[in-house]
Amino acid sequence: MTFTMADPRVKAMKETLQKFDYSLVLVTLAISTLGVVMVYSATKTKLAGLGLSSHYYLDRQAIFVAIGFVVMLVMSVFDYRRIASLSYIIYGGIVLALLGVLSSVGKRALGSQRWFQFGPLQLQPSEFAAIGLIFAVAYFVETNQGTIGVKKLTLILALALVPMGLVIKQPDIGTALIMGIVLSAMLVAAGVPLRYLLLLALAAVAAVALVVHFGILQKYQVQRLTGFLNPNQGALSTGYNLTESKIAIGSGSLFGKGLFKGPQTNLAYVPEQQTDFIFTAVGEQLGFVGATALLLAFGFLSFRIWRAMRYARDDLGRLLCSGIFAWVVYSVFQNAGMTMGIMPITGIPLPFMSYGGSASLAFFACIGIVLNVGMRRSRFERS
Repeated sequence: MTFTMADPRVKAMKETLQKFDYSLVLVTLAISTLGVVMVYSATKTKLAGLGLSSHYYLDRQAIFVAIGFVVMLVMSVFDYRRIASLSYIIYGGIVLALLGVLSSVGKRALGSQRWFQFGPLQLQPSEFAAIGLIFAVAYFVETNQGTIGVKKLTLILALALVPMGLVIKQPDIGTALIMGIVLSAMLVAAGVPLRYLLLLALAAVAAVALVVHFGILQKYQVQRLTGFLNPNQGALSTGYNLTESKIAIGSGSLFGKGLFKGPQTNLAYVPEQQTDFIFTAVGEQLGFVGATALLLAFGFLSFRIWRAMRYARDDLGRLLCSGIFAWVVYSVFQNAGMTMGIMPITGIPLPFMSYGGSASLAFFACIGIVLNVGMRRSRFERS
């Protein structure tokens, strides 16, 4: 089979590629590259002190980024409407994985049961739970056109509560919170009447009050969630992470201590710095200027997602992008905020920066979906 430039399929493909958002790809790769460098800076001294290769985390994170880049391209190639036709299969697979990780096959560590262990590699299904939820809700709304009344809203909530409940069971409160934020954004984008949204907000507040009142959360979970309200309490126990985090960021001053020169980072004073607290490595070594530049990069990335949402050709694309937009924006705000003491500590990774294969693949897949929606928008808008 031969194709000519006059062939309608070739013309359509050319027009689609013209809409490819290269700036979104570049800013994603720039942030990811900085993430690899920061992960290395946060782990090299500690690993050397243990007699291990200082490149251990560096090599693994670089591999995660490389694989993630391929995943992003693959997710951008196949029409998102075809991918969405598999939404319930994707959703069901993730629910089964969440059930599996809670069984005897799942790996337990640090009081949580969230991982599958495959030799030296770990897979965390909860990192993909939001993707399953986004596809399921977007596809449900797309295939059930019309006003979203009580019946449809109940079904959407049921779709959300199953994976959220399994994630909370692990326990992983931070990821469950993200799924709630994602669901809320998608309900707004789907045009759910305001009275229903207000009732859901009140129900969420009541549920949180009941959970705290009846002691469903563990004491350490409550302390982590409320520690930012009284940062001086438990500075050497439950508030230790926050105390050291603020010291690290504050010591960076305007231009930072310099790459690989931060004492808080080099002496490993900030626990889990390569994962949940990677922003402190940026603040200490690159200072206010570097941290601000990173947040501006995230702002630009979020703007490109919002732009794809705005110009999506259908409700399906718009809803997919709205869920991803909420996920990325809230993750950045929550992660950076908790390191500065303005948000509770919930263990949410900083997109493309925190160490971890599952989170990296999930965020790269999301950017691939956004690129997919953007390339297939109905009208061409200049970047």
